[in-house]
Amino acid sequence: MTHGASLTPAVARKSESLNGTVRIPGDKSISHRSFMLGGLASGRTRITGLLEGEDVLATGRAMQAMGARIVKQDDTWIIDGVGNGLLLEPEAPLDFGNAGTGVRLTMGLVGTYAFEATFIGDESLSRRPMGRVLDPLRQMGVQVNAAEGDRLPVTLRGPDLAVPIRYRVPMASAQVKSAVLLAGLNAPGTTTVIEPVMTRDHTEKMLAGFGAELSVDTGAGGVRTIVLAGQGKLAGQVIDVPGDPSSTAFPLVAALLVPGSRVTIENVLMNPTRTGLVTTLLEMGADIGIVNQRSAGGEDVADLVVGASELKGVRVPAERAPSMIDEYPVLAIAASFAEGETVMEGLGELRVKESDRLSAVAEGLRRNGVDCDEGRDSLRVRGVPGGAGLGAVAEDAVVTTHLDHRIAMAFLVMGLAAEKPVSVDDSAIIATSFPEFMDMMTGLGATIEPVRKAA
Repeated sequence: MTHGASLTPAVARKSESLNGTVRIPGDKSISHRSFMLGGLASGRTRITGLLEGEDVLATGRAMQAMGARIVKQDDTWIIDGVGNGLLLEPEAPLDFGNAGTGVRLTMGLVGTYAFEATFIGDESLSRRPMGRVLDPLRQMGVQVNAAEGDRLPVTLRGPDLAVPIRYRVPMASAQVKSAVLLAGLNAPGTTTVIEPVMTRDHTEKMLAGFGAELSVDTGAGGVRTIVLAGQGKLAGQVIDVPGDPSSTAFPLVAALLVPGSRVTIENVLMNPTRTGLVTTLLEMGADIGIVNQRSAGGEDVADLVVGASELKGVRVPAERAPSMIDEYPVLAIAASFAEGETVMEGLGELRVKESDRLSAVAEGLRRNGVDCDEGRDSLRVRGVPGGAGLGAVAEDAVVTTHLDHRIAMAFLVMGLAAEKPVSVDDSAIIATSFPEFMDMMTGLGATIEPVRKAA
């Protein structure tokens, strides 16, 4: 599938103050897992607040292809699951579009079944490495046929009886951890995952919520050992998905940067494994009030009240990266308007996202007059308070999004506060994770519009 033919360029211009109250769409990570576990569990699962982006819907279609019944009634998604161990062999390849989380987690879920399943995706997803989840699946006895470099298309055939493993995750990756745990659901005995650096823990929480026999032990130095008993029964649940912190990042940073802004963002997931951006922005001097703190479905949730702020550069330690890995593009935008230098370290994981996200951010910053240095796994940004001189350095200085939704949204946020407009080569890709973005931002007062193509 080639995306290039349907590019939708957009431009953001310096805006008046942003004001209002918004409710962020459901968290992407929890939405993916809700479809997967709801489709696998026995009985009925009801989901409200689901993120209805293209990525999540691709996961839903994959679960339907393997036997789950999924329908939407009003604002509730209703899933009748097949029961753990009872997925059906899909009749056609499972197309995940741009969904990296969806494809990697579903490979784990399906890999240990004694049938064949083929996974495909769009041009961007087909460039992304899958070896990190395929390697542990191979250890469990799964036969793998993949394109060069363990890339899509990938065909998996599970063994008659999978081998439970003890697996130490070699990088800070919630996707790898989750894929192994999901594979363990259909393996006899116990599957153990050792996680040296804690990553987002939605999979563990949700597996326990659906009835899996699972324990988590945190040892010396924060090393976590997760033990899952395989072939247990999962039961349908009622889930209200909290707002996505990664989507929250865009109106949050926009409100900080556009003078005179005051924005309330409701229903934001505040799981400690996901709050690195808020922590960092507070260190930079951001005016962010965390109010109405509460618990919803076992997760911490709050509302954020955000006011325009004068930010200062900080050093963001490498150990914070797992809690904000998807938020670095928009943090780099915030740093572009901060006084002094912001140093971000431990960013190697950004090179295997929807794009080489680290390189794409640095390239976009330079095209808009920002002084920055890209390292192997770091980024240094020297800001310009007030955004004087920032924006397109030339009339044709358009940011290349590389089919990456977060690059598109981050640079559109930049244009709202920069002296000169900021253009991106595609805004259609935003629908993969945040289809409401354009309407939400313009509703707050942002000046974002499609680029009119010459007749």
